[in-house]
Amino acid sequence: MNNFFKVFSPKDKKFQPLFEQCGGNLVRLSETLLLTLSTTDIEERKTHIKEIERMEHTGEQIRTKVFLSLSKSLITPFSREDIHSLISALYAIADYMHTAAINVDLYQVTELNKPMIRMAQLLIEMCRDLEIALKELRTFKNTGLISDVCLRIYKGEGQADAVCNQALAFLFQSEMNPIELIKQKEILQILEMAADKCDDVANVLESILVKNS
Repeated sequence: MNNFFKVFSPKDKKFQPLFEQCGGNLVRLSETLLLTLSTTDIEERKTHIKEIERMEHTGEQIRTKVFLSLSKSLITPFSREDIHSLISALYAIADYMHTAAINVDLYQVTELNKPMIRMAQLLIEMCRDLEIALKELRTFKNTGLISDVCLRIYKGEGQADAVCNQALAFLFQSEMNPIELIKQKEILQILEMAADKCDDVANVLESILVKNS
């Protein structure tokens, strides 16, 4: 019955473009975060962080547009609750990546360790997968692809958890400076939270699939 109604439903011209914009923005933000954590040049890092701030603001604007469209639209491509949950979780990824980058600057962290870089790489992989899944929402023709993306994201989030836990264990064993320990611990945990939010998006995507298949 759901498929029957989809055939005669008008194409979504409001929400889908915003979802896809959000996906592309997250990919660029995650790539810039990796550049931020990889460079030792302070001025270059500040330039990357300014770009991250701009993209986080873009994500916030997209979220606001989705909320406004929800308040005005009688027909939506899927449930209003799922649209709200999806865009909220997507923005949360941007927010946590932005927070990680800002804290690197605010705390004047000079030594950015390999686990941070590895977590940023995992975030890029997950954001790229999310971009693929969000584009697929346009037609729902390849739901198996969305399911595969969700599985990869769950795996990526598990890897991020493991990297974070191992890095924290090593940090508590090796870092003698308590201030530096606190700085690095917080950045690691914020990166891990960004990965958790990718997991949240995958959960919403699976909910959408169940209701619309």
